[in-house]
Amino acid sequence: MRRILGIALAVLLIGGVAAAIALGGKKPEGTATKTVRGVIGSEKSEFFRDPDVVKALKDKGYTVKTETSGSWAMDQLALEEFDFAFPSSSEPAKEIETAAGLKGAQNTKPFFSPLVVIARANAAKVLTDHGLAKMTGKNSGTLLLGPYLKAAAADSTWQELQGGTSAHPELIGTVFIKTTDPATSNSGALYLAATSNAANNSAVVADDAAIERTAPLMRKLISVQGALEPSTDDPFRAFISGSGEPLILAYESQVASLLLQKQDPGDMVVLYPDTTVNSPHTFVPIGDRAGELGTLLVSDPTLRALEIRHGFRPQDGLAEFTAATAPHAAYLNPGLTGIRQVGAPTVKILMALAARAKGQGGTP
Repeated sequence: MRRILGIALAVLLIGGVAAAIALGGKKPEGTATKTVRGVIGSEKSEFFRDPDVVKALKDKGYTVKTETSGSWAMDQLALEEFDFAFPSSSEPAKEIETAAGLKGAQNTKPFFSPLVVIARANAAKVLTDHGLAKMTGKNSGTLLLGPYLKAAAADSTWQELQGGTSAHPELIGTVFIKTTDPATSNSGALYLAATSNAANNSAVVADDAAIERTAPLMRKLISVQGALEPSTDDPFRAFISGSGEPLILAYESQVASLLLQKQDPGDMVVLYPDTTVNSPHTFVPIGDRAGELGTLLVSDPTLRALEIRHGFRPQDGLAEFTAATAPHAAYLNPGLTGIRQVGAPTVKILMALAARAKGQGGTP
């Protein structure tokens, strides 16, 4: 009898061990099952580093690892090393698809962010007093591109705008907006798209003749800046720290994220250019591993809420964005009231403009 019991216990023990091994081999729900690598614009770095975003993606089966690049330089990368690319607008996405050999890629546009010019309060006042901007809120306004470009064409200085007075002695030198490199960075490229449109009688630059008409002014806008930044992140951080230029090109998302996370904006005034080109951040899957990730960024409620927390406007979430940013209406223009949104030139034309603006090349 003892022998029979011993054999029975041994069988049960072996069965229990086998069951434990089988159960241990299963991944519990919520554990990431797929690691994907992507190349993104720097303005999305904080979003993908956010622990809440990491958890939300993990709950959906993804661990996402990213590195940054200028959106317009992504097509020059070894794209086969990535599972997705996430440039800051749709124009470079087309070049990425071509470079990666993708046909009919199911890209998605989870969110967008308009470009803004952030200004020191004293700089915004000088621009407003001289008709280059108008205030619409306590810390927000509109940059009037026509008058601004006229001043830029004349190489106007802060001293000239102030009529030789010393009301703001810290504002010296030529008036310009600090941008990123238009040949590689999305914000810099779209700045040329918007300003060239305004300089081209409110029409998209579409041929060699229009490039010739607008290139000299584009050259002035860029050459006055000196060294060009590769992304909007460093100039924005410099501005917030109290250094940097008095006028900086940025994404609205950078400002909105700062406000929504209750960080001190200092004496910032947010100026929306009256002519702008939308910047729909475009998710391009490379291969199959990240195919569903773009869809999740569009449709998942948790991720959409986190996108808003980082200042982005979900494509179908204007009401959500407006509600979330209502306490910061003094800085923001949720409905983009009074802003004319225009199309961008083709990639070929825009890169030709960027080359001319940097003193390189000729017509395409």
